[in-house]
Amino acid sequence: MTARIGVVTFPGTLDDQDALRAARLAGAEPVSLWHRDKDLKQVDAVVLAGGFSYGDYLRAGAISRFSPVMETIIEQAKAGMPVLGICNGFQILTEAHLLPGAMLRNNHLHFICRDQKLRVENAGTAWTSDYTEGQEIEVPLKNMDGRYVADERVLDELEAEGRVAFRYLDVNPNGSLRDIAGITNAAGNVVGLMPHPEHAVEPLVGTGKTDGLGFFTSILKKLVNA
Repeated sequence: MTARIGVVTFPGTLDDQDALRAARLAGAEPVSLWHRDKDLKQVDAVVLAGGFSYGDYLRAGAISRFSPVMETIIEQAKAGMPVLGICNGFQILTEAHLLPGAMLRNNHLHFICRDQKLRVENAGTAWTSDYTEGQEIEVPLKNMDGRYVADERVLDELEAEGRVAFRYLDVNPNGSLRDIAGITNAAGNVVGLMPHPEHAVEPLVGTGKTDGLGFFTSILKKLVNA
């Protein structure tokens, strides 16, 4: 059986086609999901792709959180379905309270686009098992509201429970607290990160490396072996 990975498109989503291609390259069956449709089309996992859903009005991800598809995704994520939020998708996951904390405007108040080094801190999630703890990878980063914040209690809890999934290396590009680039929920099925692994899956585009493909091969192995 081929695993089916759904990618949600909201108004303003930019990277849905890239995420669908990444899923295909990993060996999964990519499935397009529309934000106004509650039906997840029997997918096994969901990716909330990057972009500027609803133009980032109010706050990044604040309106998308109330799209009909999110009602089903929230329910299924709490039941164990793997969900990956990339950039704007990460913002939506925090707005939906599937992940703690919030995303604020970059501390330098400028849009940033660069190849970004990351360190893998947690290789035990549904989306990171093809990496090793401490591994350094490089994937593109592009955001305006990428500064991860949370109160000290939440930050300490994330650290103590090993729920910081990725940290920025060499430079903190947006002022995220404790250099956090991505986090996971306690169950390890929901992961959010600001950089874009779907732009680093083919050697001819993005960074010229395939460091991001591990997200998609990880979930494929998780689903096939489930």
